[in-house]
Amino acid sequence: MRWEDARRSENIEDRRGEEYAGGGFGGGPMMGGAGGLGLGTMVILGIIAYALGIDPRILIGGAEMFNNVRGGGQTVERVQRPERQTTAPTDQIGQFVAAIVGQNEDVWAEQLPAQKGLKFQPARLVMFDGATESACGTAQSAMGPFYCPLDRKIYLDTSFFNDMKRKLGGGGEFAYAYVISHEMGHHLENLLGILPKVQRAQQQASSQAQANALSVRVELMADCLAGVWAAHSQRKWQNLETGDIEQAIRTAQAIGDDRLQKASRGFAVPDSFTHGSSAQRVEWLQRGLKSGDIDSCNTFSR
Repeated sequence: MRWEDARRSENIEDRRGEEYAGGGFGGGPMMGGAGGLGLGTMVILGIIAYALGIDPRILIGGAEMFNNVRGGGQTVERVQRPERQTTAPTDQIGQFVAAIVGQNEDVWAEQLPAQKGLKFQPARLVMFDGATESACGTAQSAMGPFYCPLDRKIYLDTSFFNDMKRKLGGGGEFAYAYVISHEMGHHLENLLGILPKVQRAQQQASSQAQANALSVRVELMADCLAGVWAAHSQRKWQNLETGDIEQAIRTAQAIGDDRLQKASRGFAVPDSFTHGSSAQRVEWLQRGLKSGDIDSCNTFSR
């Protein structure tokens, strides 16, 4: 992937190296912004479950239950917190992240008004080590990347990229860009008013399976929006190289609910899915890549 000449976003909070004393604003994050788990959380829990030989549903279900208790009754509204200074980091991984965020900003600043008549409002990306505070609770490395709708920030410990490469076979710059753009997709869902509606629907759901199904739709839409970004990024800058799309597809396959569950226990339970199967994740990523159309990502109409 060619990114070196891309504009660097200034909407980067580099908290790496900061000492975190704990506390923050309460319990675990509302990962994914609608009561579900963030992209990275599902991966990390799957890896832990696989290593320990236990059913990942135990870990995933526990995390979501804690998350739902923490998120109960809240609306997805912006919470004002003291802001840190934002700037593009100078190290290579920081420069890469700032470049991908910058490309997302440039694409969505054009496409959101053109396609939906809405002004794009940038989301800040927080880089951290180990743990930091967010408006949704304590952000920790083990959670993986996630979007917090309460402060409209993406939280990323870049050590997650090393986990993708070593443990999931999902490494590569475009795969990392897909992860960042997936979380930016959740920000788009928030700007479009989708996350608040889904959260209310989850609170009124008659069963956990019904709430999980809503989470799957939110996550698949974010996959598709990442594909829409990639389509317009390619048209605008011709920045994709041979094998880049395959990198993202391998990553989408590796983090499907069915693959993670089967790797741990040999079987999958669709009612417990929160992100979608491998096939679904690939399908929606490719849908966005092929169409470049936000409306093609409407998982709630299918």
